[in-house]
Amino acid sequence: MRRSTDRILVSHAGNLPRPEDMLDMLAAGHTDAFKKRLRSAVAEVVQKQIDVGIDVLNDGELSKVANFSGYARERLSGLESRESEPGSPMNVSARDSREFLGFYAAGLGGFGGFGGRIPGAAQNMTMYCTGPIKYIGQAGVKTDVENLKAAVQGKDVEAYLPAIAPGTIEHWLVNRHYSSEQDFVFAIADAMHEEYKAITDAGFVLQIDDPDLPDAWQVFPDMSVADYRKYAELRVDAINHALRGIPESQVRLHVCWGSGHGPHKNDIPLRDIVDIIFKVKAGCVSIEASNPRHDHEWRVFEEFKLPKGRSLMPGVIGHVTNLIEHPQLVADRLVRYAKLVGRENVIAGTDCGIGSRVGHAEIAWAKLQAEAEGARLATKELWAR
Repeated sequence: MRRSTDRILVSHAGNLPRPEDMLDMLAAGHTDAFKKRLRSAVAEVVQKQIDVGIDVLNDGELSKVANFSGYARERLSGLESRESEPGSPMNVSARDSREFLGFYAAGLGGFGGFGGRIPGAAQNMTMYCTGPIKYIGQAGVKTDVENLKAAVQGKDVEAYLPAIAPGTIEHWLVNRHYSSEQDFVFAIADAMHEEYKAITDAGFVLQIDDPDLPDAWQVFPDMSVADYRKYAELRVDAINHALRGIPESQVRLHVCWGSGHGPHKNDIPLRDIVDIIFKVKAGCVSIEASNPRHDHEWRVFEEFKLPKGRSLMPGVIGHVTNLIEHPQLVADRLVRYAKLVGRENVIAGTDCGIGSRVGHAEIAWAKLQAEAEGARLATKELWAR
């Protein structure tokens, strides 16, 4: 995994805008045309990332058209979709919704992006685990690997592919098969190990996406911090089990408090779980750090010291507004983190995947360009050049 040895490197959390023609194909249900278009679209999104100044890039997650539960259905067996029973699915705004009843009753708090053109799961359907979980996503991960390999061939960049953490997959499933919570999440970990290893065996960095680590706090509004830490520890153990045999230097962990454009007033503070997050065997941690609810949490790193050999990818641009961050603001954020954890240990990142969470593709790409420009300003300040 590359580090910021002589300049601040630039990356992002994953999701990028799809080309308009691909959105049209999805909206019209033209799945065969979409699949045929995928390789050339990945090549285009890779080149666009290079053009705006991204050093550590991906395939834009262009092949992943479903939500988390849909992703699980495509990659894992033992699951079935059926009408929701009372009490499911999980509500990632449960704590906030107790306080802001009118806001949520009005149907607000969604993602707010143009990606809503993509059809999602039926509203009254939930994914249930009804049998043994096994990995069935070999064809999907093979396609992702081959498309990204072709797109980066001959280019001086580092490439990564995202995959979802066991706990976040579990978060969106209802267990009707395994005898315990631990057995359930570890079964998912055993299955997902195959996907994680396929990505790293291909020479890519693996990004583990785990919004569940912070945002499940909202799901359980009556849980204490002490009990939540136990909940999170179990899911970190499951991640590490899934990562067995994979070098830490090939793993990046992304955590956030979810992407909903809601209040987030009752998010768990980073300080309460930062030590647990860094128990994941990942060389780099990507963390939400620029939106109005979490921008102040750089202060956590005044006391918490990065484990030796680790790097930090704070979000320096966000997905909660269509305002384009000024490059100097981006630079200031990066310099602040660099002074706390060391300039070589900082990579510029995003709060979350911004491709379908801002108002238009033009906004997403402008934000990424501002991120790259800010990283160049930070480099001048930190290396005095």
